[in-house]
Amino acid sequence: MSRRSKILSGALVTSALLLTPIGLGGVAASSTPSGAVVHTGHTMALSTASSPEDPDGDGYIPANPPVTGVTPSTQNPPHRYFHEFQANCSVSHTRPDDPIVYPQQPGRSHDHTFLGNTTTNAGSTTATLSAGGTTCKAPGDLSGYWMPTLSNGDEPVLPVGPQVIYYKAGVTDYASVRPFPKGLRFVVGSPMQSADEFRHHPGFVEGWECGDSFFNTEFPASCPSRPDVQLNIRFQAPSCWDGRYLDTPDHKSHMAYPVVKPGTNDNICPADHPVALPMIEFKMAFPVNGDMSKVRLASGPGHSFHYDFFNAWDDRTLKALVDHCVVGGLQCDARGYDETHPEAGAALGTDYRLP
Repeated sequence: MSRRSKILSGALVTSALLLTPIGLGGVAASSTPSGAVVHTGHTMALSTASSPEDPDGDGYIPANPPVTGVTPSTQNPPHRYFHEFQANCSVSHTRPDDPIVYPQQPGRSHDHTFLGNTTTNAGSTTATLSAGGTTCKAPGDLSGYWMPTLSNGDEPVLPVGPQVIYYKAGVTDYASVRPFPKGLRFVVGSPMQSADEFRHHPGFVEGWECGDSFFNTEFPASCPSRPDVQLNIRFQAPSCWDGRYLDTPDHKSHMAYPVVKPGTNDNICPADHPVALPMIEFKMAFPVNGDMSKVRLASGPGHSFHYDFFNAWDDRTLKALVDHCVVGGLQCDARGYDETHPEAGAALGTDYRLP
């Protein structure tokens, strides 16, 4: 396939005439001849470095095999209020690396706080992550999760204990959701986004919050100085995949958010990204309160928040959780157990491993 063909097939296409993006005023995107995706106010940086998984350095990592012949599901299965499970993962380390945006370039990134895989660094690949360890409760979750490090003045503020990373159905037909392909990676949001883009991003859920202050694009000026008050954020990832690439130059174009089917309230995947995958939702809590005037992210102000995901789950473990909890319409913990439906059992054993 020619480079131009890959650019055209990897670009994010907006089907504005047929489908309406969900979220609070989704940001339109268009492709440029260089393969960059331009959003209002900024251009996403492209990968230009080669790596073991992208030897020609063009930023495209093909899925092997690709998923073809899929059309977005318009089915409406029996209503279930929940279809999700949690990946509870703790912070492992911080490092100025980003193996997605700056592969094989240690120290080039702003500082990141890493959760999950304990070995994540600039040189990480699917193979190295799969051979690593994890801070997640489920030993089968060897994925890398990271976000810009938050500081109060010069002191890093790291989330304490297991954080909540939801795996949900982003489409109405929760039974159509399938596990992530091994090696899939993407960036959610952008360090270069404007405050308005952050507030109206389709992944925006509650913004920055603490105490009784919600939906903030920037850090609140102050938070109640109480032991039970922390700074929180929730932000959702795109969950529709093009079926062709594990990564693209802008680290976004192979993924898309669900859209609303015209004339309904149903969320479906767009035609150019027809494969429904789990929707990741970060729910992070940072132990900081009181005077917030010196709180910042390594990437800049509060509205620069973004995060990265690199899938290295054990295939069988992830499939068991997706099938039992997401496809099964349950609200599961990290074991794949729904306490409101004990009769359904759990996907994993008490040791969080496959039985």
